Amino acid sequence: MKLLALMKKEFLRFFRDPKLIFTMIFPGVLIYAIYSILGGVMWDKEKTYDFRAAAVSMPPAFEELLQTAANESEGVTLTFEKTEEKDAAKKKVESGELTALIVFPANFEEEIKTPHVGESAPMVEIYYRSADEESGAFYNFASAVLNAFESAQTNLFDINAGEGYDLSGEGSIFASVMGSVLPFIVVALVFSSCMSVTLESVAGEKERGTLATILVTSVKRTHVALGKVLPLACVALIGAFSSFLGIALSMPKLVGVSVGAFAGSYGFLSYFMLLLLIFSIVPLIVTMISAVSAYSKSVKEATAYTSVIMVFVMVISLVSSFLEGVGGWVCVIPILNAVISMQGVLAMNFAVWQALVSAGLNIVYTGALVLLIAKMLSSEKIMFGK
Repeated sequence: MKLLALMKKEFLRFFRDPKLIFTMIFPGVLIYAIYSILGGVMWDKEKTYDFRAAAVSMPPAFEELLQTAANESEGVTLTFEKTEEKDAAKKKVESGELTALIVFPANFEEEIKTPHVGESAPMVEIYYRSADEESGAFYNFASAVLNAFESAQTNLFDINAGEGYDLSGEGSIFASVMGSVLPFIVVALVFSSCMSVTLESVAGEKERGTLATILVTSVKRTHVALGKVLPLACVALIGAFSSFLGIALSMPKLVGVSVGAFAGSYGFLSYFMLLLLIFSIVPLIVTMISAVSAYSKSVKEATAYTSVIMVFVMVISLVSSFLEGVGGWVCVIPILNAVISMQGVLAMNFAVWQALVSAGLNIVYTGALVLLIAKMLSSEKIMFGK
């Protein structure tokens, strides 16, 4: 009964404070809004270009070739300014007055009628500014058209002349992106959620002396530890789940795929394993922060120690995105095991046993930390500085 009373105290402290509830739910809403808007800007905006290029010695046939390609491209207009003053035109490009300058060799059409084997071929020069989006777009456009023309003249063979050769579907591409990015973001958000509710509850009560009041009673130290960890873990799960939903629902928009492709990429088992792994690291992180808070003399000191741990965890989570061929031994490393398993789930190449073992071991580590916190609560030196 004393355990239930301690848990009730922690839950009431949270649910009676609207600001704490807001801080748990708002990050997920904010993430969804920002990622959705960012994805909309990146993918929904139609690019339009008005190319104004100078041309030196351009044969009429190539002017027509480039003009036709521009007319067939959506949102592209192209006008040429004929000139023989190359240096003056380059200055106009540098100043931004013109988009680019394209220079053809004299007698270009005559020179390309015969192949140039073992000697330098005629070179078309395109002067542009890579720092300017429109100027860079013209270079890509013009070089692609001219390269296609050159290939058509010799055309010894083609490679993938058509569509349907990429066997990775839209969902597979999305899964690859999710697998490399989402686990790191999830761990970062989980850790921040746990910090926001745990530091004040443990280190704050210790600093104010209210924790000492509880410790002088006959309540078991394990009950005190559980009375802190269990409610805090449940509260942190609200924040973690809110943030996860914000990311998961907005990520399709961010990477430019449909929500249907996202939903169809994963089955029930994938979603279950993903949530299981997240739920396994939340109480583990809560107990880690609680142990640090119990050791610290103040909230300020606990925040400093916890920040170091957070940086270490973030580095491990980030580095794991670049690790390949990691063996099953990673299951024994707390938090990293969940990150690696989440990557596998999101990339759709995970082993069920590895995910289950990772989640199970994280729960075991959580239990061990609860016992450690109970021991710390029994130490007068740690609790009262004696």
